[in-house]
Amino acid sequence: MNQKVIERINRLRTLTVDVRAGNASRHYRVVKSDGPEDLVFQSVRGGRPMRDNNILSRHIKPAARTLGIPWVNWLVLRRSYATWLRMVGTDPRDRQSLMRHSRFTTTAEVYEQDLPESQLEAVEKQGRLVN
Repeated sequence: MNQKVIERINRLRTLTVDVRAGNASRHYRVVKSDGPEDLVFQSVRGGRPMRDNNILSRHIKPAARTLGIPWVNWLVLRRSYATWLRMVGTDPRDRQSLMRHSRFTTTAEVYEQDLPESQLEAVEKQGRLVN
């Protein structure tokens, strides 16, 4: 795993969030427990697995709107990942493996997309906002 990803995940151990319920507000640690077998992304209240639709609506979509990305869902994220893997020149079989597909044709025909030069420049500019 990329070292920057590991650093960001480790930073989660120090973060807290405030959750409002009516007029009251509660303070929670983002990561309830951080043992080697514990989940990285846990529900705030009980440390249980988070539902994928909650992750998307509570975290990913608001972050995308902040970045000026009007529409995002899990398919958009998977297609972006596959396309970025191809853009940086990874081996086709490595892309297939990283996407966890049984056939490379699934990766190539369903997920990877061709981007014109102008779109590549836009992606580069957007990436600089995140770094």
